[in-house]
Amino acid sequence: MITDIYSNVKVAYKKINSFVRRTPFIYSSVFSNDLGCEVFFKLENLQITGSFKARGAVNKLLSLSEKEKSRGVISASTGNHGAAVAYGAKKLGIPATIYVPKDASNAKIDNMKIFGPKIKFFGDDCVESELKGREDSIVSSKEYISPYNDLSVIAGQGTIGIEMDQQVDGLDSVIISVGGGGLISGVSAYLKKKIPSIRIIGCSPKNSAVMIHSMEAGKVLDLESSPTLSDGTAGGVEKDSVTFDLCRDLIDQTVLVEENEIIDSIVKYMNLEHQLIEGAAGTAVATLRKLKNNIKGQRIGVIICGSNISLATLKEIL
Repeated sequence: MITDIYSNVKVAYKKINSFVRRTPFIYSSVFSNDLGCEVFFKLENLQITGSFKARGAVNKLLSLSEKEKSRGVISASTGNHGAAVAYGAKKLGIPATIYVPKDASNAKIDNMKIFGPKIKFFGDDCVESELKGREDSIVSSKEYISPYNDLSVIAGQGTIGIEMDQQVDGLDSVIISVGGGGLISGVSAYLKKKIPSIRIIGCSPKNSAVMIHSMEAGKVLDLESSPTLSDGTAGGVEKDSVTFDLCRDLIDQTVLVEENEIIDSIVKYMNLEHQLIEGAAGTAVATLRKLKNNIKGQRIGVIICGSNISLATLKEIL
């Protein structure tokens, strides 16, 4: 499967090229000097809709037949994937309905609304919203666009790996935030084929780390999540998700971070790099800092996965 994903990523890169941005992969002097290694940040916070999700959503939408497009699509999301589906659907003239949990971030809801989808609130967790979205898609005969449990979506996210490989030579490790596992599956499947020695480090907030705990248990667990700033990675994982086996095969190390570490890393990153980032990106930066003693002398890539954080949340953590 990994070989197939690698090939599909290369195809996806050509397909979505005119719909998404080739984001910078910048060297950070400040973080490099502080940590004693070479740190490069992949700036998906500058991506269209403010997160990497546009890549996978657009790739999936482009794979649909004209008949499927005419019927419309349904998705479920805490926000970033929903905005990405709404963006792609608007560009391609496809009607879109997005199911979101009742506690979804207002900033991310507003981001979705820009592109005009129908938004429906359902459930207290993204898994509940996903189940409702899938049920609705079956009843209405509309294509369901999964946030992560879809090989076309995974291939789209994997195009980040192509850019990283082209932009920086000799990466030793890559740090990627983990929610449902679509991002880390796609990027890792590509990079491990190109750079067999590369280490993939997956990270999640301690308050919501369903995929990481599931990997440790050897099966997808049904776990409750506590509130976390990293809402982009929060919530459960579908029991049949293709990403579960991919994460087990591709991730070399997992790291859990506390909420205070995420807050401190968001503030530090914004102060030093002068860019807005959201909680899931803060999770990756917190992991980078937490591993300081283990990454000396390495060349490290960190995916800054998004920038969609509300002003109210930003004011609170500051």
